[in-house]
Amino acid sequence: MLRLKIFVLTLILALSLACAINPVTGQKELMLISEAQEIQMGKETHQSISQQFGIYEDPALSRYISELGQAMGPLTHRPHLEYHFYILDTPVVNAFAAPGGFIYVTRGALSLMKSEAELASIIGHELGHVNARHSARKLSQILLVQVGLAVGSAISETFRDISGLASVGVQLLFLKFSRDDERQADDLGIQYSRSGGWHPGKMVDFFTALQKMGDLSGGHSLPGFLSTHPLTSERIQYTKAMVEENDRYLLVKKDQYFNRLNNMVYGEDPRQGFIENNTFYHPGMRFSFAIPQDWKYQNQRNQVVMVSPDEKAGVVLQVEENTADLQSYAQARSQKYQGATFISDQSLNINGLRSYQQLYSLTQQEQTLRMRTSYIRKGSFIYTFSALSDESSYSSYDFQFGTVIGSFRELTDRRYLNRQPFRIKVIKADGRQTLESYFQKAGIKKEAWSQFAIMNGMELTDVPAKNELIKVI
Repeated sequence: MLRLKIFVLTLILALSLACAINPVTGQKELMLISEAQEIQMGKETHQSISQQFGIYEDPALSRYISELGQAMGPLTHRPHLEYHFYILDTPVVNAFAAPGGFIYVTRGALSLMKSEAELASIIGHELGHVNARHSARKLSQILLVQVGLAVGSAISETFRDISGLASVGVQLLFLKFSRDDERQADDLGIQYSRSGGWHPGKMVDFFTALQKMGDLSGGHSLPGFLSTHPLTSERIQYTKAMVEENDRYLLVKKDQYFNRLNNMVYGEDPRQGFIENNTFYHPGMRFSFAIPQDWKYQNQRNQVVMVSPDEKAGVVLQVEENTADLQSYAQARSQKYQGATFISDQSLNINGLRSYQQLYSLTQQEQTLRMRTSYIRKGSFIYTFSALSDESSYSSYDFQFGTVIGSFRELTDRRYLNRQPFRIKVIKADGRQTLESYFQKAGIKKEAWSQFAIMNGMELTDVPAKNELIKVI
């Protein structure tokens, strides 16, 4: 009984010491993560996010986003934090914050926005999450996420370990805040953007466009804004109610914003890899390989993840610049495999490229898996295929595994090497034509006209005023 009392008193003391003052509310709250830990977690998260999804490489646009964000940092409840602002190189529409002051907005979100005021309000919203320490408070509740490409039980866990999908940084992208947290972030976003001189009501314009557009995450591993920041009509009405009469005199900066977007990549960037006729082509790294028909796939900055239709087998292709010989490289990687038993190995020539292959048995969660790893040397890079399935069904997938790996080759066909992305082009209206006419002349597919109308904040039948700027591709 005495031991129980001591335990309870110790627990109460520990919890009381774990309380901290919330920077926004000024109230005490349970907080097990110090600010120093939060900042360090943010740095590690940034490394994970940038490796998996890539930072968009446009110095002028990146500087613009950073300067806008840095202007807002001193207006927040945690002005002492060192804030960092990045554009993620993905067409998915989203914005999110990692702990400790790391803010991300996707180029998909930038293409949907229609003014600098919209951008300021959304950056303000994400700054709100950081300042109220929403991520830090919820981190202990995060569970491993399977991003729609995982397979069952032990296979799923091993698959995530190999592909890096179990990292904290990736899990943070799937963090869903409570309704109260979102409302508080909206409130802070309006407060911070207003303090910076931007019209905070433009946050409502972004939310309205999102509702019209829907969640455009598609088959990507990164979720869309509506997945991580659920919208309701009540929330939009609440946000509208926070807008004040005098806000209409504040900055909107539509033209300045449109001009910043001119020439930004729109949609998928084929230079980072694309599929055509069940073949994956990567013009940037000059390689291609076959993907089995009907298999799901995700293309990320440093890997391609493929899963069979029944989700009982998968292949991960990863690439690393490394000058080690293939056997030494394989030996170093195999040390990380949990419960691995070596079965066999062989050296092969795959379409003129040297390769080294190993077969392992993996015991995970009382389940035995079979994994085939294939290391291929191409120039200064080593390409690693990790093919995995349950041991009992491995033989039924082995042919497909071999087809994928055996089809890897140097890409030389100019038809694929020269594939270029669409880019946003900003044009001036003549005051006579409808928005639909401009889309038609720009060669935009008819099924995308409604989407581009939303991106411009207009209806297809609208006649933009003379010299009004319009986004096309």
